[in-house]
Amino acid sequence: MAERMDLEMLWQSLETRAALTPEQAGFVFSPAFDPHRERLFGMADEVRRRVLGDEVFLRGIVEFSNVCRCQCAYCGISALNAGLPRYRLTREEIVDTIGGAVAMGYRSFVLQSGEDPGYTADDLCGIIGAVKERHDVALTLSIGEWPREAYAAFKAAGADRYLLRIETADPALYARFHPHSTWENRHRCLQDLKELGYQVGSGILVGLPGQDGASLGRDLEYLRALRPEMVGIGPFIPHPATPLAGAPGGTLAACLTFLALLRLYLPDAFLPATTAMGSIDPQGRQKALRAGANVVMPNVSPMTHREEYQLYPGKICLTDDAGACRTCVERMIVGLGRTVNTGQGHIRRRVY
Repeated sequence: MAERMDLEMLWQSLETRAALTPEQAGFVFSPAFDPHRERLFGMADEVRRRVLGDEVFLRGIVEFSNVCRCQCAYCGISALNAGLPRYRLTREEIVDTIGGAVAMGYRSFVLQSGEDPGYTADDLCGIIGAVKERHDVALTLSIGEWPREAYAAFKAAGADRYLLRIETADPALYARFHPHSTWENRHRCLQDLKELGYQVGSGILVGLPGQDGASLGRDLEYLRALRPEMVGIGPFIPHPATPLAGAPGGTLAACLTFLALLRLYLPDAFLPATTAMGSIDPQGRQKALRAGANVVMPNVSPMTHREEYQLYPGKICLTDDAGACRTCVERMIVGLGRTVNTGQGHIRRRVY
């Protein structure tokens, strides 16, 4: 493929943000592109520096429930995992957890859970309202698929952002791993969130069985059309208690490649150096920050339930309390010559 690929045309497409052909996407995500990958990462890092500067934004994650109705074939907290001890935090526990992290300098938080039927929309509105009343913070929800009216209620209660990964832009591939829902409903949720005025986050899993370079190219085009404010990219990491336990996992090279492409095609988006990247490579987050990322999302959840919220095995930082994690993350960011932004991190859209 390398011999047949017109590299000059490929670089021109990347520089002008033209849509990649299926052949170009297949090449970029193949081993044949390895000699050229660092050039791509350098391009993405330069765009990040020029458009957004050297700040790295912190968003503290509070994993407040691992109860989930969903049956995602790759997820460790899926309803299919009957052996997992389940938990949910109370409203006061959530508010107090955020208060402790605010004292450490955090001003932006992600409330994340499984799709827990134990919480009604009113319950969640009460949690959102209590957090916003007590603390001057930006609040992102990552709690899955809800009706439009629930999303509107969460927004009215004070939620600023919503994170919902599309996982894949291929409806057939989505259906293979999500027997509880449909791609069309997932897409509808994202459209509702945009129309309701949320700052929207989305993203994909890289390395799902059956996914190829052309598929990833379609994912890139989907996300470019959606134009979310944040995009999270994570590798598929097989979990032993799931139907995909024996499948090969995604690679860091593919994740970094997709991340770099996102930075070229969505220059002003917030792109996290995800914990999952750091879980498959000790330098995964650092490499992501050098390939276009500008967000790190440390876990500030109570230590009592950290090990029970493992979407994938080998998750880093399970034994580090929020204070130790804050120090470690800041040291990592400063060590790369970057600065830590401790503000709420609302996006400032650029024209491009």
